[in-house]
Amino acid sequence: MRRVVRQSKFRHVFGQAVKNDQCYDDIRVSRVTWDSSFCAVNPRFVAIIVDASGGGAFLVLPLHKTGRIDKSYPTVCGHTGPVLDIDWCPHNDQVIASGSEDCTVMVWQIPENGLTLSLTEPVVVLEGHSKRVGIVAWHPTARNVLLSAGCDNAIIIWNVGTGEALINLDDMHVDVIYNVSWNRNGSLICTASKDKKVRIIDPRKQEIVAEKEKTHEGARPMRAIFLADGNIFTTGFSRMSERQLALWNPKNMEEPIALHEMDTSNGVLLPFYDPDTNIIYLCGKGDSSIRYFEITDESPYVHYLNTFSSKEPQRGMGFMPKRGLDVNKCEIARFFKLHERKCEPIIMTVPRKSDLFQDDLYPDTAGPEAALEAEEWFEGKNADPLLISLKHGYIPGKNRDLKVVKKNILDNKPAANKKSDLINAPKKAADASDPQNEAKLDEILRELKSIKDTITNQDERISKLEQQMAKIAD
Repeated sequence: MRRVVRQSKFRHVFGQAVKNDQCYDDIRVSRVTWDSSFCAVNPRFVAIIVDASGGGAFLVLPLHKTGRIDKSYPTVCGHTGPVLDIDWCPHNDQVIASGSEDCTVMVWQIPENGLTLSLTEPVVVLEGHSKRVGIVAWHPTARNVLLSAGCDNAIIIWNVGTGEALINLDDMHVDVIYNVSWNRNGSLICTASKDKKVRIIDPRKQEIVAEKEKTHEGARPMRAIFLADGNIFTTGFSRMSERQLALWNPKNMEEPIALHEMDTSNGVLLPFYDPDTNIIYLCGKGDSSIRYFEITDESPYVHYLNTFSSKEPQRGMGFMPKRGLDVNKCEIARFFKLHERKCEPIIMTVPRKSDLFQDDLYPDTAGPEAALEAEEWFEGKNADPLLISLKHGYIPGKNRDLKVVKKNILDNKPAANKKSDLINAPKKAADASDPQNEAKLDEILRELKSIKDTITNQDERISKLEQQMAKIAD
């Protein structure tokens, strides 16, 4: 019987690495043995966790700053231990969160045009974990809600706007949490853990809604992510150490909807999901390929599309949100692949003859506006992402600064901390009103301004000298 080839507009997705001069070169990518992607991107910046002596640091580069990156390029370096995970805020392209071995989560505000000096002062430090923090993930639709998970097997959900931990799920996991994923509207999370269980949790009710033991039989790390329709996609290993992927219905976790064995390799498969096209890209750590699959309603549900292969193995991977893609070139995904010493963008396109906007490739996608405020979400409201059209491309707007308003800490801290707070609070208040401090602040601001002016003048002088050099060379 002749096999009928399934129709799909994504069967011919074509992956291509950019030319060398469009890569980011001479970056010392972190060597930490932790299975996170080490890279986060948005329409303005690419952030990469790097090797740093005496603490943890990551680079934040404007997307256009390609080529060789100077060793003295400023970094974000406020952590005292290696950085393990970073995540850009979906509602503000200048705000990024980082989790570190120093047990803290820090939230940073990046200047509009990138860093000119190293950034050591975060907007807020979130302290609550007792062991290293390996996962940070922003809420998809509520402003300033951030989730962190640590090696203390606890998940904490923070209101970044007030710097408080509002939900602490510290008794649901008995072993290391490999990853955490929000669902489309942020009402549920799913986690994959070292005890081979996948759990679906309602964080506000603080209860496990569903769980599956031995999702994958193998002992190596798993991943679990929510799809747009509420199903769950997992990657893991069989008992024979073959890599597997599976699709699950959370309402009935007895048997998977689909289960595929892929190959024998020991690299953890990191899934990247595009809810607009329902395509999942699997990037194995240490692999030199990206495999992609389309998820549909018809058997076998997970359809293999193709593989993008290259020579170099990947140390990590960043995945650009849809609004950062070039719709005129029919680009449906862009990866930022980390090598040992560089970051290489890989562009995935669907070949089309027409230059017109392709509606079927670009349904309305999640925009940068938050659908809810943090307080509304904590009170129990849910909302789907606010969608935008990409018909005329996406132009990043002006982002508002992240303001952290500390509430009166005496009202809502647990009793154990009250004593130390009572000692600290009056002292802080006294400090702020001290006229000496105000004079000192003025002096610092003046000095800052003069340094900025000097930098501007030097920049102008450098560009004049470069022009003169060019003339002499001609």
